[in-house]
Amino acid sequence: MGKPVDVIQSVRLDDERDTLVLLDQTLLPNEKKFLELKEMKDIWDAIYLLKVRGAPAIGIAAAYGVYLGTKQSSASTYEELYQDFLKVKEYLASSRPTAVNLFWALDRMDNRFKKEEGKNVADVKEALREESELIRAEDEKVCESIGQYALSVLEPGWGILTHCNAGTIATAKYGTALAPIYLGQEKGYDFKVYADETRPLLQGARLTAWELQEAGVDVTLICDNMASIVMKEGKIQAVLVGCDRVALNGDSANKIGTSGVAILAKHYNVPFYVCAPLSTVDLECKTGDDIHIELRPSTEITSTWYEKPIAPNDVKTYNPAFDVTDHSLITGIITENGIAYAPFEESLPKMFKN
Repeated sequence: MGKPVDVIQSVRLDDERDTLVLLDQTLLPNEKKFLELKEMKDIWDAIYLLKVRGAPAIGIAAAYGVYLGTKQSSASTYEELYQDFLKVKEYLASSRPTAVNLFWALDRMDNRFKKEEGKNVADVKEALREESELIRAEDEKVCESIGQYALSVLEPGWGILTHCNAGTIATAKYGTALAPIYLGQEKGYDFKVYADETRPLLQGARLTAWELQEAGVDVTLICDNMASIVMKEGKIQAVLVGCDRVALNGDSANKIGTSGVAILAKHYNVPFYVCAPLSTVDLECKTGDDIHIELRPSTEITSTWYEKPIAPNDVKTYNPAFDVTDHSLITGIITENGIAYAPFEESLPKMFKN
């Protein structure tokens, strides 16, 4: 048996100080710094600039943020408070267009607000605080459940490839795609993890490699274009990735480069699993064609991580933050209620009924 893994809480509420506390993921791995945010603009910036990232963590931050923004309201009636709430909700919703958890969390807070109709302002604010804490606590349970289901299709000693970061710093605890790694570590599974660097923002290099190494996991960092050779050499027995949105047919949006990894896995007969909390499954979204793909600034490709620009000045760039992995490339979608297999139009809705 292994030992319990000490995981990092990257998003939390300091209610006494009206503060959202976030691990600034843009500074990793060189600096471990927690931001203390009070203003809505700072929270919006933290989400947009990827200081907080990972679909579940974004949802948790948004829930805390809309609570804090509403808490600051001087409204004296339920109706006035709701108008202030809507302004904060709409503002935070404009920060990231692809991550469904952002809207899911804000809508859930909205629904809780409506359930408190007729109550005084103080009671409504307290209800919003309770709901935001529930979202965080439930995500922790969801991640652990995803990890347990994922372990059921993995074997001790396997080599596992990851892309981007779907770890504990992207969620309340454990992560989604990394949850089975942490749980396996506690059980002595001795996984060998290969982490794609994940250009252009290098979440695999800066975040996944960092947090797994911090936890004592056997992790090897590779460039994105090395995924093929480690599969060919037999080093990879499974691919685990997170996601930002899953369509009804199983098409899954995740960090740019994920689709290419899935194509390689299909070629080398390596099972490819998407680890998806049900909050990221959008049954109203029929296919991946309906998923809006966020375009990011050109500087992320040309200069952000480098002392000097690595490309010609003013060169045209194309920088989509996500791509969509076709459902035909996905072995299974692992949720907190079980593993969905093709046809996903039938299996994914059943996950909500468990």
